[in-house]
Amino acid sequence: MNTIEHWIDGTATPAGSTRTAPVFDPATGRPQAAVLLAERSDVDTAVAAANKAFESWGDSSLSQRTKVLFAVRELLVRHEDELARIISAEHGKVIEDARGEIVRGREVVEYACGIADALKGSFSDQVSRDVDVHDFRQPLGVVAGITPFNFPIMVPLWMHPIAIATGNTFVLKPSERDPSASNFVARLYAEAGLPDGVFNVVHGDKVAVDALLDHPDVAAVSFVGSTPIARYVHERGTATGKRVQALGGAKNHAVVLPDADLEYAADHLTAAAFGSAGQRCMAISVGVAVGAAGDRLVEILERKTREVHVGPGTDPASDMGPVVTEAARERVENSIARGADQGATVVVDGRGLKVEGHEEGFFVGPSLLDHVTPEMDAYREEIFGPVLSIVRTETIDEAIAVINANPYGNGTAIFTSSGEAARRFQREVKVGMIGVNVPIPVPMSYYSFGGWKDSLIGDSPIHGPAGVRFYTRAKVVTTRWPHTTTSAAAFTFPTSS
Repeated sequence: MNTIEHWIDGTATPAGSTRTAPVFDPATGRPQAAVLLAERSDVDTAVAAANKAFESWGDSSLSQRTKVLFAVRELLVRHEDELARIISAEHGKVIEDARGEIVRGREVVEYACGIADALKGSFSDQVSRDVDVHDFRQPLGVVAGITPFNFPIMVPLWMHPIAIATGNTFVLKPSERDPSASNFVARLYAEAGLPDGVFNVVHGDKVAVDALLDHPDVAAVSFVGSTPIARYVHERGTATGKRVQALGGAKNHAVVLPDADLEYAADHLTAAAFGSAGQRCMAISVGVAVGAAGDRLVEILERKTREVHVGPGTDPASDMGPVVTEAARERVENSIARGADQGATVVVDGRGLKVEGHEEGFFVGPSLLDHVTPEMDAYREEIFGPVLSIVRTETIDEAIAVINANPYGNGTAIFTSSGEAARRFQREVKVGMIGVNVPIPVPMSYYSFGGWKDSLIGDSPIHGPAGVRFYTRAKVVTTRWPHTTTSAAAFTFPTSS
């Protein structure tokens, strides 16, 4: 069985790791590889390599950095098919979904290719007699990323291209469930001409996470995952003086008003709820049917849910693949059972699904629950699986109140033909990312990604302008080049004159 190694200082290496974890094929339920789990000493080795590389990379020119990133962008295009198959094999998502993930991640590389514009400072002439002021931004040093299983290429690409483009060096700790994509990207960086040690991959579990959070030479940590772990990362990282980006969980709502095109809305709710088997932090897991939209919307959703074709990710006929682990399947099925026990109507039940030829795979069918209330577990918990819960309200005011009472605030959407309703909705909901007739409002790379409330711990969104600010710090320089050597120094506090 293949053993997946770390990537440190420009080469694949086992370092000092002796522990391993299995990497499963979710479609068959069988282990297909083993991944090394780093010890603290392995993290020390990776950080030392990154620290050494920063001595030169931190002083490299913008042209040198962007030359590498342009090359990486082209390599990601060239190897898209191969990379998509690697993602599908370990995550389980369908190939086309994996390609979409690669494209969205590649957009951040493209943004990083233009980093020179984002790093331009400002200049103020003659703020006082013979005095000018300007500012500029410099990299932090060694920075780290801790990323989840659900987007093994896109979420890391939200981090390291901007970090590297701004002059930092990077240590990535990807999910041990689907680690191979990160090593593949490391090899692309090397092929693109990135110096050894600038980008490193350390595989592991909590041991590696804690080692990165505690390491004195790691200046900043970026994290995407569940809210409890985001809180842990933020607290432990900031306690050691680090900058921390910590993006947590979600319970995303899509409000459907009676004036919406219900076929259109149901199409998009079905795709947004069941794409990637619901394993997206921006998946729509709650549909809020307002007034007369309710019965008709559920009727259409039932038909469309039953039409979703579930199968292995490599099958072009599959709309949805398996969930990532057996434990994930059990969690999803238990959530459906609790929903039924607590009074929800199970309109479509995905429990017990068996896919021919893949009977041991981690499959659970798309499920639709109606008459869900905010008190039920199916509503309160982030199921992270293919379950769409329908909550009914009489008015848009009630729908907004439901969303605002939820502890999460990652993404939300409204389906309507009313501009007035849409404008009111986007101003009144307490959510960070909003779609109007768009179910998954993930911003483009030149905007920043981040929710509100328990979906973002701290105040640092990811990628875009916020990403540039996170990975750099500003210096403000005040200069005087007087025409004469006469001193006008004074003991009073300096003011403009």
